[in-house]
Amino acid sequence: MELREILEKLAKGDISVRIAEQELRLFSIEYVEKNLAKIDPLRELRSGIPEVILGQGKELKDLYKIIVVTVSKKGFAVISKLSPDYMDKLCKKLEKKKLTLEKGINTLLITSKSHRFPKKSGKVGILCAGTSDIKIAEEAKIMAKVMGCETLVEYDVGIAGIHRTLKAVGNMVNSQVHILIVVAGMEGALGSLVSSITDIPVIGVPTSIGYGFGSNGIAALASMLQTCSMGMTVVNIDNGIGAGAFAAIVANKMSTKSKSA
Repeated sequence: MELREILEKLAKGDISVRIAEQELRLFSIEYVEKNLAKIDPLRELRSGIPEVILGQGKELKDLYKIIVVTVSKKGFAVISKLSPDYMDKLCKKLEKKKLTLEKGINTLLITSKSHRFPKKSGKVGILCAGTSDIKIAEEAKIMAKVMGCETLVEYDVGIAGIHRTLKAVGNMVNSQVHILIVVAGMEGALGSLVSSITDIPVIGVPTSIGYGFGSNGIAALASMLQTCSMGMTVVNIDNGIGAGAFAAIVANKMSTKSKSA
């Protein structure tokens, strides 16, 4: 149905408020220029997951236009996979608009001064094998944040120093996180280890860090997919955004269930 048709049917009593709301959720698209981009501001209302702008492959001027429209409609925007050059140039332009910027290594969260993210009760733990993997862990952290979760992070806890790993997992268990995101490159063994010593569900995120045979995340992905330690699911190479979104959905659902129990 067109917007006018929805409103006319609601006014006549032909459809209920619930049906009208359902139709409107499927309706709203915001156009950037004529055919540059189609923003979906109600995606989070429908699916629980906000739209994320991929920075990779876009012209800087186009990316800036998309960001400005998105923030004006939603109050915030998440941009992933930004090059250092784009990150620097975008931040300089956006700071002039008096927006709040939260910068990761390749992820940018932009919010209007008045926007407040919902505070839900999901708690997401993020374990990062090496310092080189942090940029992917930051994607997951920012995504979980915008979906209302509290995040706890432990960086540089790879299996080469297993005492670091055990201490970090213990901290997560004691903090009662609902789900763990494990980010690892090289051979990607951290995910299997973590899922074998805790009953907390684990999302494995293989990263493209690594060299030689099995480089670019291939070995890490294969290792995580081949794990014999049940309790871990795996996303694609460098998909911190996807891991953060899935973790937030699970954590928020689990926290709601535990409160009502």
